[in-house]
Amino acid sequence: MNDRRAEDGILLSDGMRITWLGKFVRMTSLDEIPQLINVLKGDMSLVGPRPLLPEYLELYSSAQKRRHEVRPGVTGLAQINGRNTISWRQKFDYDIQYVEKVSLGLDLKILFQTLWNVLRGKGVSQQGQATVGKFNGTN
Repeated sequence: MNDRRAEDGILLSDGMRITWLGKFVRMTSLDEIPQLINVLKGDMSLVGPRPLLPEYLELYSSAQKRRHEVRPGVTGLAQINGRNTISWRQKFDYDIQYVEKVSLGLDLKILFQTLWNVLRGKGVSQQGQATVGKFNGTN
């Protein structure tokens, strides 16, 4: 991304600042490769709820906090069911569904579907965003 700003000095939206190289990296999910180091260290799993920004912690409802009952993952149910094109509510619903149904079979399904979605470039971004808008606790 570049640091282009509006006339008032405020950063433009992610979608207006992303470069062609950034679009390629996002579309191919190459930006996820460094997370594999976290998997090797044991801090993350290949499959599980995607880690979110620490600033969101205080915004979670008690149900949404359940996503922390399992190790965070590089991919998960929300990623194969819309990735960045679904609402935050839907993402949390998928995270809780994963927590309640975690199994090797489900993990394998998610991994194969993730690979398929990455090859097709499916669900990479919301309209006008490079990825997804910020979570504010209600969306």
